[in-house]
Amino acid sequence: MNKQPILWYFADPMCSWCWGFSLVIEKLHAQYVDRLNIALMLGGLRPGTTEPMPPNLRDEILHHWHEVHRMSGQPFSFDNAMPEGFIYDTEPASRAVITMAELDASHIFPYFRSIQSAFYVDQLDVTQQENLAELARQFEIEPDSFLAFYNSDEARQRTQQHFQGTQQAGVRGFPSLVLQKGSAYEFVARGYRPYDELVPLIEGMLGS
Repeated sequence: MNKQPILWYFADPMCSWCWGFSLVIEKLHAQYVDRLNIALMLGGLRPGTTEPMPPNLRDEILHHWHEVHRMSGQPFSFDNAMPEGFIYDTEPASRAVITMAELDASHIFPYFRSIQSAFYVDQLDVTQQENLAELARQFEIEPDSFLAFYNSDEARQRTQQHFQGTQQAGVRGFPSLVLQKGSAYEFVARGYRPYDELVPLIEGMLGS
């Protein structure tokens, strides 16, 4: 029996274009629920950053946020976002998604979206493990259980494996989509694309 094709979604929970793409990936889930397995690969946008964000970088990132808002209509809270001293390390949020995958894999995508919304709309600092654990409560995961795995070597190793897998796949920007049919891989999109553009591309690849 032929295995169902996999649509690999390469993304980072602190990537603004991925937040803009969140409604698109949800519609793709609904459209292809019976024909594709959609799987998340965490990309590692700025993992391991240790220095506070300089003002010029903050301005550059906010410019991207405004562009994402214009293109996608997704909500952002711009005022006071990324306050002075903010360290834009995306590893903790990615490791939190790995933790959810371990504790309840059925909530991977909703939890991923909850981190995005908390960061971009609610201005929650999702580089802090206590905040990430609290976000897991809505999925009936207790903070103590969450943090026990989150702080394990296994969680750190799995997160790094995702980052390495992204690099090995040749993905250099997020969001990106790659369709896997058997042992064959083909890029569907590199960067943000609207839903109406993606469906014909996916249909063509599935039919080939």
